[in-house]
Amino acid sequence: MTDARQYAPSAHRNRDLIRDQLASHWPASGTVLEIASGSGEHVVHLAPTAPHLTFQPTDPSAEARASIDAWVKASALCKIHPALELDVTAEEWPIQQASMVLCCNMIHIAPWEATLGLMRGAGRVLTSGGKIWLYGPFIREGVETAEGNINFDVKLKGMDPRYGIRRLEDVADVAAGEGIGAPEVIEMPANNCLVSFARN
Repeated sequence: MTDARQYAPSAHRNRDLIRDQLASHWPASGTVLEIASGSGEHVVHLAPTAPHLTFQPTDPSAEARASIDAWVKASALCKIHPALELDVTAEEWPIQQASMVLCCNMIHIAPWEATLGLMRGAGRVLTSGGKIWLYGPFIREGVETAEGNINFDVKLKGMDPRYGIRRLEDVADVAAGEGIGAPEVIEMPANNCLVSFARN
């Protein structure tokens, strides 16, 4: 039988860092909805640190969903649901409620419409006080953009002019329009940030 598991070097590099930071921020109960789960390496690494929660991975790619499910099967973790197909720009998501939304390394490698859809959907499904967490690079007002991120932004735009590192202030404006509060930033290595927004 062919092993459908994919391996993402970036997920392997940052999964411990994300896990350690989220350890003190998990909700008391409910479901963690992961958006754009990719290979599935993040969810199987994070879930054991929050056994009181249920995890729902998602991805628009059938190949990615197969990888996620293969990782979950290999991990033998029972509180991770099978991966769902989810397009963040869709008006309806296949899950109606979550106490946390987690999205790593997506908004800079997707059109701006994906960020709009992500925040619109998070505003619908998050329970009161629930948070959406974003991991990745950002351009921030008053903070010098690292040369590595400047070069990365050029590379992204060369791949697709709709891609690019987002201004955190622009993301925050979108969140505010969906009833989601101001961002709180945790500095991370390699010029990345872990940013949370709480639903009002």
